[in-house]
Amino acid sequence: MTVSDVDVQHLRRCVELAREALDDGDEPFGSILVSADGETLFEDRNRVKDGDATRHPEFEISRWAAENLTPSERASATVYTSGEHCPMCAASHGWVGLGRIVYAVSSEQLGSWLREWGVPPGPVASLPITAVVPGAVVDGPALELAPEMQELHRARFA
Repeated sequence: MTVSDVDVQHLRRCVELAREALDDGDEPFGSILVSADGETLFEDRNRVKDGDATRHPEFEISRWAAENLTPSERASATVYTSGEHCPMCAASHGWVGLGRIVYAVSSEQLGSWLREWGVPPGPVASLPITAVVPGAVVDGPALELAPEMQELHRARFA
């Protein structure tokens, strides 16, 4: 679970995208896809507010990567995300053959906050990425980003 300074820089962009999502009335999640050379290839934020619960940024990254990158490029890329992938997004990641995943906040952290605030659980079980994609290379959480992410999620339910 090693998160480098470079990883934290990319994760900060994910937090910015999460804030953009929240400011637009959506759930605060943001993700980016970075090539092996360090180039940001694709970025997105949650877009589920209009009723399509599959519009997670990690799922959008998988779709974009499948259409635009070779299998080798996908395998060498890194997905950075504000929150650990849900099972749907983890599965899409595995099926497309994307590389390393680095997240700012774990599903366990988020679940703990939501329980503390009395938010009912969602319709899909929360699982670690490696329970869905056993061979995934995963790093996180980035503890220095937890307070900001916690505030974004708290604002969502305020």
